[in-house]
Amino acid sequence: MNPRWLPSGWELPPELLSRLGRKVGRQRSMLESGHLLIILHALPKSGQDEREARVFWRSPDGTWKTNQGKGVKALSEHIAGYQAAIDALELQENQADSAEDYFEILEVATPILRAARNLHKAMQSARELLPDDPDLVSMRDDAYQVERAAELLQADIRNSFDLYVAKKTEQMTQSGHAMAVAGHRLNTLAAIFFPTATLAAVFGMNFTHGFEQTSPPIPFLVAIGVGIAMGIGVKSWLDRPS
Repeated sequence: MNPRWLPSGWELPPELLSRLGRKVGRQRSMLESGHLLIILHALPKSGQDEREARVFWRSPDGTWKTNQGKGVKALSEHIAGYQAAIDALELQENQADSAEDYFEILEVATPILRAARNLHKAMQSARELLPDDPDLVSMRDDAYQVERAAELLQADIRNSFDLYVAKKTEQMTQSGHAMAVAGHRLNTLAAIFFPTATLAAVFGMNFTHGFEQTSPPIPFLVAIGVGIAMGIGVKSWLDRPS
């Protein structure tokens, strides 16, 4: 009896069927009595535990059958699907501008890389089992290119993320330094004027300055204007690079 993930109409040798379990298992290739069976996984999705089977059977007369219904062309399209997914992730990686973006891309790219490595191993095994099949040679090479592209993608994501973190760390360091300089300047101002403010609070500073006889709004407005101007000057001094 065929496993449920294997098409029911396939008449495989009993030796092959005895090597199949109820679940798909790892990606692999098997050969018995001229029957080549290639068991692969569909493109993995983030958070997916159980893999979907993509099964390809080559009979001794060279006829291909798959659970996708397209013969040997389906095997080539299956490998191309991995490459298309990697290309899409590369585009996302180029547009990423936050740590969350990089984590999301890496979460998808990591299972694809694992699947691509096992895909290449399965195709290499199929190539060794049937060394005279030219289709397997080209598709084995395509699988290698997919694995290599997935490895480069993951390396690029990690490097881009490390560069992003380094830039943010440098910005935070510069900002912290600027705040420390501003705090030091404020402390300097406080140290200079604190004794004067203390003496004024203790003894008072109600000196005669001549503005007492001026129209009431004018001294107030002048004092406000001078205070704002002094505040702007102090702020410019605090913001000045050290």
